[in-house]
Amino acid sequence: MELKSVQNAVNTLRNKVPAELSKPVIGIVCGSGLGTLADDLDARYEIDYADIPGFAESGVSGHKSKLAFGFLGKDVKVPVVCMLGRFHMYEGWTASQTVFPIRTMAQLGIESIIITNAAGSLNPQIPSGTIVTVHDHIAFPGLTSDNPLKGPLVPIQTPALAKSTPNPPQPPRFLPQSDAHCFDMRLLAHRAAHTIGLSKESLVEGTYCWVTGPTYETPAEGRLLRQAGADVVGMSTIPEVIAAHHAGVKVLVLSLVTNLVVIPESYPSAKAIIEAEVNGTPPPVYKKSEVVSHMEVLEEGQKKAQDMRRLVSEIIESRARSQGLV
Repeated sequence: MELKSVQNAVNTLRNKVPAELSKPVIGIVCGSGLGTLADDLDARYEIDYADIPGFAESGVSGHKSKLAFGFLGKDVKVPVVCMLGRFHMYEGWTASQTVFPIRTMAQLGIESIIITNAAGSLNPQIPSGTIVTVHDHIAFPGLTSDNPLKGPLVPIQTPALAKSTPNPPQPPRFLPQSDAHCFDMRLLAHRAAHTIGLSKESLVEGTYCWVTGPTYETPAEGRLLRQAGADVVGMSTIPEVIAAHHAGVKVLVLSLVTNLVVIPESYPSAKAIIEAEVNGTPPPVYKKSEVVSHMEVLEEGQKKAQDMRRLVSEIIESRARSQGLV
């Protein structure tokens, strides 16, 4: 039963992690190329996923396979836990396996979580290097078959749920998603961006679309997702959002745009080229299609890593102060 598996992971962490770090109040998920978000932790303690029962291994470049515990903040020292590497369904993990660390962190006691990722932009008004605070999402796999809440309803009781009401109910069978992305957390993010001096253009709001991957989108798929209302697209995050929301944890998603989805206005015409050859006229200019690479994603993540670190740190300090968490 998964509830017992989560509790087993929690017990293992409580036995291994120093006592003063073992009850984090905020969780962080570090996306592709963003593992340096944890470099600012004080009293940092790392533990390999392989040493935590129930955890899988992250096999993607730009992702480690460790949990990092420590204190974050300059004026306020906030106990946090960071996932240095996440699990993706395209690696072969099930939806339930990808969110096992989220459920473990929720049971450890986090009350909010900042989930970061690298994403492709579908919106011409959102260039590479922009940070998107996600206000909504589209989950095509979740709408069909791959939802982390699929299966028997397992009763859970997390510290975050326990704070919601004196007699907290169990999470519902049919979880509302209209409030999955916490508005108060987005307010903190944009206030923090102003505090640390980021430009207005560097932080925008938008809708994230989750696709399974590991292939990048075709031009036709990119047009479809854009027409569906998505601003950015990626291969992770939303299962984690659903699991955290299910556990009563407040969610903020920060998507760093690392590339533009290739959506040409037209396709080169093989027919036109051949007709020109037959007619003896100059053929139309053939332009080779652009492609996206994972290396491009990692490089852009490294460029913006410092901004992301500063932003996340300021959000966490502000959250701690506003909630009286420390």
